[in-house]
Formats: sequence, C-alpha cells, structure tokens
Amino acid sequence: MRAVPSELRHRPFTREEARAHGVTDRMLQGRRFVRLHHGVWGCRDDELGWDGRLQAATLALPVHAHPTGLTRIRMLGLDEGPAYPLRFVVEGDLHLDLEDVFLHRTRRLAPLDGVGVTPAAAFLAYCARARTVDAVRVGDWLLHHGHASAGEIRDLALSALWRDGADEALCVVPLLDARCRSLPESEVRVVLSLAGLPAADPNRPIELEQGITAIGDLVYREHRLVVEYEGGHHQEDRGQYVGDIDRYELFRTHGVDYVQVTRERLRQPRVLVGTVHRRLVALGYDGPAPVLGPGWLALWQPLHALLGSRAERLRRRERWLANPSQIRFG
Repeated sequence: MRAVPSELRHRPFTREEARAHGVTDRMLQGRRFVRLHHGVWGCRDDELGWDGRLQAATLALPVHAHPTGLTRIRMLGLDEGPAYPLRFVVEGDLHLDLEDVFLHRTRRLAPLDGVGVTPAAAFLAYCARARTVDAVRVGDWLLHHGHASAGEIRDLALSALWRDGADEALCVVPLLDARCRSLPESEVRVVLSLAGLPAADPNRPIELEQGITAIGDLVYREHRLVVEYEGGHHQEDRGQYVGDIDRYELFRTHGVDYVQVTRERLRQPRVLVGTVHRRLVALGYDGPAPVLGPGWLALWQPLHALLGSRAERLRRRERWLANPSQIRFG
C-alpha cells in the first residue's frame, strides 16, 4: 500500500491537492482519509485541532467569506468561549451548510485586514450574542494587546448602527479598560465597579516606601487596598508562587491590605463585593454601600437584552449620534 504523501499529513487539503500528489479519488474513499467538507479531506489518523478545522472551513468556503466574531478573535490568540461553530461572514446572499460552521450574511462587509474582518469589527459581531461580562473580558483583552482601541470600536459602531452587535458594542465600550492583563482580572474589576464601589486602578504601582513600589492587580490607592486574582498558575508555577509570597509579605510589612480572589470566589460575586466593601470600610471608606441592582445583574445577561424594544434602540441611537460623549452602559 502506498504511503500517504507527507505533504498531505497533519492538515486539510483539497481534492485538487490530493490529485497533484498522486492521491486518486478512489484512494480518497478509502479508510486512510476522511471527508471534512465538500471537496476538503484529511488523513483519518491526524488530529487537526481547532486550527486545522479552521483551515478546512476556509478551504471549503469561497474566498469572499471572512472569519468574524469569536473565531476571528481566537485567531489573535485568545482562548475564550465556545470554539464552535466557526463564524464567517460573506457579503450578499450565499447558503452553504458546513458542519460546525456558521456563515453570516451582510449587505456590506465590515472592514477587513487581510486575515478576516478587523478585530474591532469582530468584537461588534461577538457582542451581538455575548453576555455583558464576557464582552468586557474579551474587550479588555483586545485593548490590552493593542488589537483594537475603544475609540476604533465606538467609531465603527457609530458609522454603521445597522450592523449586528453595533448597539451592544456601544453599550459595553464605557466599561472597557486596556490596563487589565487577564480575563479574570477584568471580570473582578467590572463586578466591583458596577456594584458602585470606588473605581480601582488596574495594575498600578502602589508606593510601599520611598523608592519601593509594588504592582497590584486592582489598586484602591486612597485606602491602600489591593485586590489580587489568584489563578491556577499562581499555585502551579513555583516561581510565581514564591514571588507572590514575597509580594504579600511586602504588602503586610508596609501597611497595604489585600483581598485574594480565587476562581471559586469569583463564582460568588455577591460575596466578593461584600468582602471588598467591608475591607474598604475598615480602611476608612465612607462612601455609598454597594448596590446589586439591575445594572449589576445585567453583567450575566446578554447585551442585547439591555437594549429593549426596537423603538428604544432607535431613540438610543439618535442620542448617541447626536452626542457620542453621552454613550453610557445600560
């Protein structure tokens, strides 16, 4: 039995490529190959993974179909949310049924960057279906890594409010902060801020003594309180673990209080808000108590649920277009 050509291993390929490497249509029907999409094949014993599945879908789709939404954002390196269906967009009317692929149709394509739609455009598409908290996590990540800016997202949405996700993106832009360095950090930040607690500064140095500073995930500088998210790597990475011990010792020695937030604590946001509020009060905070009302609860709802009826959306659009500085969450 002839060996499978090395050029066809560990990747999807078209029927034309197979023929060019001596693999006949009859051979493709055998047990060594698997049909991935119409006209696209792979070796049965190769594990393609997400990147391979994306490549297979790209081969099966016309060249004027472009990655969008979370698929385009994942291509930038973010491992967040459901990997499937893969999302593409095409201008005009096209109907194709591909496994694990959703093809969006639009009357006018969003800006492209040579890979797919731009990250800002992909964020609009993502916001059309995302929960508020997830949109904040993803939006912060895009901003922090320089893939988009809040201004770019806002301007793109305002330029075409008819696009899916434009209203939702405008609603969430005021919540985004490029200074957050991790998805859980973004979530902790927005959970606390939408509860009405004072705004904390992400990744800001806090002075311990003259000439000595330390960086905190979320810093309440006035009250010398730091809120730190402790991800799994903080325990698994020995260097990170030892560094954390040293940093917390520095905080204690220099009168800086801190709240450590684990993944389990983040799953209990009410408890987290109460814990941080009590610590702030103990440190002299005399401002309003947290309010876990509709705005805070909206974090765990789809963004589109905040926008109301079509008439309410249209009235909001008129206000935003007349005065973009008035764009607010909710």
